Amino acid sequence: MRIFSALIFTIVKWKSRTGLRDEEESADKKKQTRKQRTGIRGETYAYWYLRRMGYVFVARNYTPRGGAKGELDLVGYDGETLAVVEVRTRTLREELTALPELSITPAKQHALVRTAKRFLAERHLQEPACRFDVLAIDNEPGKPPAARLHKDAFSPQLR
Repeated sequence: MRIFSALIFTIVKWKSRTGLRDEEESADKKKQTRKQRTGIRGETYAYWYLRRMGYVFVARNYTPRGGAKGELDLVGYDGETLAVVEVRTRTLREELTALPELSITPAKQHALVRTAKRFLAERHLQEPACRFDVLAIDNEPGKPPAARLHKDAFSPQLR
């Protein structure tokens, strides 16, 4: 399975060799659409990047039932540990110098924990070893994306 993941990641990496955004975008396209497209491409890149590292995913873009707010980008096992991975993709420009992983505020952490609790409850999982990872992707147009994985980025209690 790792060979397949490595092969797919090679293809995804080759396709993203010039960045995760379209190089030429018409001026009439909305900024939100570009952000969404970049985010989806970043999450796809992250999925295959982590699969290549041995993660086994059980959910992608999980949202709780019943209209509750929150979303988990990727949920999977890294060995025996259930990892909830938040993917942050940021296109680098001169005016944006902050790291994408710094955009996860305490409020966002709280929302991730609340959503993870719902995920565990819906799947009837009995308190597995769980951690919250952050995968930051720097997207510079014209260059391949650079990924940084922060395992156990924050460790709130799940109870």
